[in-house]
Amino acid sequence: MALRVQSTVGLRLLQEVCHGFLAPIAVSANTQIVRHRRTKHWDPKWKFFRRLKVMPVKLPNFQEKAEDITDEEMREKLKERGMLPTRPWMERQFFLHSTGGVFEPYVPPEGDGKVSPISKQGAMQSLRFLEKKSKTMLAIRKVKQYEEDFETVKFCKEVTDIYTKMHQYMNETDKEKLIDFVTERAYPEVIHNIKNKTIRWKFIKEIELPRIVHARCTDVVTKDNIFAQLTVRFHTQQILAIYDRFGRLMHGSEILAKDVLEYVVFEKNISNQYGTWRVHAKIIPDWLPPKEPSKITYKRKPEPVKLIEDTTAKVPAPSEEKNVNEEKLNVA
Repeated sequence: MALRVQSTVGLRLLQEVCHGFLAPIAVSANTQIVRHRRTKHWDPKWKFFRRLKVMPVKLPNFQEKAEDITDEEMREKLKERGMLPTRPWMERQFFLHSTGGVFEPYVPPEGDGKVSPISKQGAMQSLRFLEKKSKTMLAIRKVKQYEEDFETVKFCKEVTDIYTKMHQYMNETDKEKLIDFVTERAYPEVIHNIKNKTIRWKFIKEIELPRIVHARCTDVVTKDNIFAQLTVRFHTQQILAIYDRFGRLMHGSEILAKDVLEYVVFEKNISNQYGTWRVHAKIIPDWLPPKEPSKITYKRKPEPVKLIEDTTAKVPAPSEEKNVNEEKLNVA
């Protein structure tokens, strides 16, 4: 309390106008010097966290060239960044998801689907099928080594679903979902020439149950990478109609159903744990006669409008003008 009274009294004495030897002291006491530090925050509580907000970044020197750096300096810089040094050879990883063709394609017997099995030609067809059955059985046995629950009846039901979904997505022109049921080799053939067209396809029924008529297995690049190709015979009844961009019928009919006999090749990378069966190709025999081409449709352009000639005001030719002038002179 005494110090507080003493300080107030001292300030009052200094504030009064003094004369004599206390005059310079009083003048200096009236002027108050105040320091302001602009860089200091008013609340030093979060000083540590404010300092952490600023992180020093070491920028790379973009002017230096790789030729001017020694091998040791390059190794040190790579080690600082946590990078491995580049290898002297150039290698690229690639993944084979499908093969580029059909190996040992199945040759369908002539007249299949029309010849009765009791006739002579039908008996010869069944005999040839039994001769080629040994390789097919060995290939199916190879598939069973990788897929223990593989059964031909179950497989035929599965591929029938794949076959119908492929045509359904092709009908809808859904290219993103179509690739799940078609291999990369068959994809361009499926989507070829479907632009600006409307497709109406419908699966009605199965005339005969689908069956495996051909099977082959082969290794690609390495012996561990094995692909399997199974040819399935489909004898079904379908409806197909194709319209052009103007809505005119090009092929087929939406009313008339037709019997369709097809040999479809399904492929799978059986050594791949996540491989799936997909449509790889369709076998078209050489003895099959060529189909009729689709009708070429076009839009007729309107005829150009002709200008109507004005026959009332006819301009005379220069030869006619000369004849008229000569007649006037003779009359005169």
